[in-house]
Amino acid sequence: MGSPWTVVCTLLLACCCGSGAASPDRCDEVRKVFQLRQIGPNQLLPLSPRAGSDLHVCMSKNLTCCTKKMEERYQLAARRDIQNLLQMSSTSLKFLISRNVATFQETFEVLMRHAENHTNAVLQGLHHSMADQAVGPVRELFTDISLFLLGSELSVDELVQRFFDALFPLVYNHLINPGLSEISPGYAECVRSSRRDVRPFGGAPSLLADQIARSGVSGKLLLQALHLGIEVINTTDHLQLSRECRRALLKMHYCPHCQGLTQSKPCMGYCLNVMRGCLASMAEIDAHWREFVRSLEGLSARMHGPQDLEQVLLGVHALLRDAVGHAQKNGPRLSAQVHRLCGPPSRRPTQSVSIQHSSSSSKESIPLKAPVRVLGESLAVRRRDFLSSLRHYRTYYGGLADQLCVSELVLGDGLSCWNGTDVVKSYTLRVVGNGIKAQSVNPEVKVKAADPVINQIIDKLKHINQLLQGKSIPKLGSLDQIETGSGDGEGHYSGDCDDEDGCDGSGGGDGVKRKVSRVSKSKRQRGRGVSSKQAILSV
Repeated sequence: MGSPWTVVCTLLLACCCGSGAASPDRCDEVRKVFQLRQIGPNQLLPLSPRAGSDLHVCMSKNLTCCTKKMEERYQLAARRDIQNLLQMSSTSLKFLISRNVATFQETFEVLMRHAENHTNAVLQGLHHSMADQAVGPVRELFTDISLFLLGSELSVDELVQRFFDALFPLVYNHLINPGLSEISPGYAECVRSSRRDVRPFGGAPSLLADQIARSGVSGKLLLQALHLGIEVINTTDHLQLSRECRRALLKMHYCPHCQGLTQSKPCMGYCLNVMRGCLASMAEIDAHWREFVRSLEGLSARMHGPQDLEQVLLGVHALLRDAVGHAQKNGPRLSAQVHRLCGPPSRRPTQSVSIQHSSSSSKESIPLKAPVRVLGESLAVRRRDFLSSLRHYRTYYGGLADQLCVSELVLGDGLSCWNGTDVVKSYTLRVVGNGIKAQSVNPEVKVKAADPVINQIIDKLKHINQLLQGKSIPKLGSLDQIETGSGDGEGHYSGDCDDEDGCDGSGGGDGVKRKVSRVSKSKRQRGRGVSSKQAILSV
């Protein structure tokens, strides 16, 4: 008699439950995973499944193994998990850039030491005693160049002029007027002060300043760009997730645990919607990051000839040799000019024989070829290898959400998966695209606006891209004054760009601005397209 009613009740129960998850019988597995992942103390778990009327996100018609306190802990765990995934995914990219920043800086230092040593060797060939006294000015020159490359506020033109100011009294005393005792300190100071009026070295100071400015700014800009690349990664690694995103991550990662489904994984479409929603602001970096990689390649391609720092520094010795030779050749004229400005020096003749001959003969022993490279791989090779590796990461931000879902978060096709409320065969809701605009129809995460921190980092990428592309540093070397922030400072990158291009820049930190002074246009034109010797002798 009751048999038909039993069948009907059984069918109704089957229709209500469907193929989804039923209420858990026990919470032992949930307790085990909760403890294993160190989500919180076990006292937070109920002894047995209970009604979850106090839950805000992991709500279910079934009994649950979660309490309100557990839900709060799960939300913290979900946020921690996604930030760990973000940091893990960027580890190789961050290491690539950081390692090459260190490599380039180390190569710059080795290059400076090698160029300094070779310059001292050339001066040793010109005159031994003068070389000993020139060690200090030479060291100061290369120290200043090194500081300039690393971002110090130094005028390239002024540091070069200071070097030649210090060199002139030595050349005057030992090469132009040899055979006499040392000039007095006061007279040496007068000779030093007269150098810019007398111009004993022809166009060498202007040419050297121009070459260091052009090549140095390129090297400096490369380091500046790489530091910004690290800043971009650090910013996105510690992205502040919105409340809507945190709730969606909790629902995707840990709400199935409340149903005893500790081994379930989200459906692919569901994961894509959640992650594309959470990382929508980050996806906006994509176009600017791609341009960043292309712009670095463009800068590297232009770093040859006058913009090749290695070539310029290893050529300082040749330019200096020609400059000193120019001063010797014009010795009588220079002596007359100095006497007119400073008066005749009162010096006691020395017992040494004239060394005019030895200095001229020693000139022949000076090596005329470029110094042998002892730097291992050249800067150009290091840049090429680095950019070849960086190219693999040009789509990093555009595909990050998808990469995390595919490699870390979801199961393979054909397996039952979690859709946010139940275990199903497939996710049936619409899957949205990447970026802020696409999230307007996201069924899982509401995205209101772009993250202001991400907008700031995009502004910085816009600035550096303009500099890298030569829009603020024309290729022919007409270098305008550039101000650069410290990467995480309130400094601004200034360039020839409009406000709508994002030239108002942002960032926090020490706010130190670094000014790079450029040589004048007339000085640049003097050395363009001619050798150092031609430039010097033409003046």
